[in-house]
Amino acid sequence: MVLLMWIVFLFEIDYGYNLNRYGILPRNLSGLQGVLFAPFIHGDFEHLTNNTISFFVLTLTLRYFYPKNYMRIFMVGLLVTGLLTWGIGRVSYHIGMSGQIYMLAAFIFTKSFFSKNYRLIALSLAIIFLYGGMIWYILPIDKAISWEGHLSGLLIGVLLSFLYENEINHKEELKVMTYNQSLFLDHFNEKGRFVANLPFLDENGNLIIEEEE
Repeated sequence: MVLLMWIVFLFEIDYGYNLNRYGILPRNLSGLQGVLFAPFIHGDFEHLTNNTISFFVLTLTLRYFYPKNYMRIFMVGLLVTGLLTWGIGRVSYHIGMSGQIYMLAAFIFTKSFFSKNYRLIALSLAIIFLYGGMIWYILPIDKAISWEGHLSGLLIGVLLSFLYENEINHKEELKVMTYNQSLFLDHFNEKGRFVANLPFLDENGNLIIEEEE
């Protein structure tokens, strides 16, 4: 998808085309085509590069933490964000992947607070640090920016975080623990101190270590 964004942009430059008319045109039936096309159309090089980095990082994050439903989350988010922009936006062409970026950031950030997984919580803090300034662009502070698309993405991302369950939980993490790893953890008492001569039992209950010399 990142490659397609760049191909479209380079096509416009090389052949002198302006594809903005394929963006989202609110409350116009022909403007509905922009729900699918607008994310791949960008106004200038800075717009494209900014969206490329953010989109790449956030989609990889979604893919890593939600391997079962990442494509469904993304596609539903893309379509509904576009439709909401079509419904509430100014009568102008809305283009770019920004709405989907806000959707992804809002989903991952909000979902982290419903999860007890420390990696996802740490990731949400990183998102705040890296993209915290994005929050101001859901307000009409710049007429050249589709704040309606940003706001739509933010709202849909939060909504999706309630609709999809966490795929990472402590039970799943315990399942991947090997038998030898569990024996190693049993070698520590409730205070976390190592017990040198703690006897080990195998899967059948037989003593396999009586004493360490």
